Amino acid sequence: MRREPGGAALQEAVVSGDLDALPPRLRALHAYALALTADPSAVQEDDVRTLLEAGLSERDVIDANQVVAYFNYVNRVAEGLGVELEAHWRER
Repeated sequence: MRREPGGAALQEAVVSGDLDALPPRLRALHAYALALTADPSAVQEDDVRTLLEAGLSERDVIDANQVVAYFNYVNRVAEGLGVELEAHWRER
């Protein structure tokens, strides 16, 4: 996200969930990540088509899917085992 234009305004839009403030490409990625995280069985071909129409390549879509799925997996494993964050993570 740091490499994308928009700086602090972009970061605030992502943190706040205000998708309308994002550029179309990032808005599509953010919406896809939220859908895949919150209700993966609801993700449909139209969701992928939206990413492609927003300018992502098929490889970009696969990469986005893999990153979101991996982070969801790791977070669920950690939560399920009661893993606590290290102290230096809380400071950030």
